[in-house]
Amino acid sequence: MVTYGRHVDAIFRALADPTRRAVLDSLFAQDGQTVGELCERFEMTRFGVMKHLAILEEADLVVAVRTGRHKRLFLNPVPIEQVADRWISKYAARFTSALVDLKHEVESPTHDRQEHA
Repeated sequence: MVTYGRHVDAIFRALADPTRRAVLDSLFAQDGQTVGELCERFEMTRFGVMKHLAILEEADLVVAVRTGRHKRLFLNPVPIEQVADRWISKYAARFTSALVDLKHEVESPTHDRQEHA
């Protein structure tokens, strides 16, 4: 059995919720929003948005930077890339390898001869 660090678990937990994914999408569209700007985009209380942000920050998916009285929020795509590299790349390699093999098979001269026979 493979074990993963608590950080990876935090990333999956954060990404499991559709509201948190929507927050990430919002930051992707316009990085550096304040908490107030994010609250305007979601039909929930400021407290609700802050709870979601705390989980996203715990997973390092969102980074908060204080500028004066405001807290600006920035998307950190690195943890998502690490998850993609770990989980998607290894499975995609077999799939893409099979597609390359199929392409070579379809484009090979022997394939053309078999088709016309």
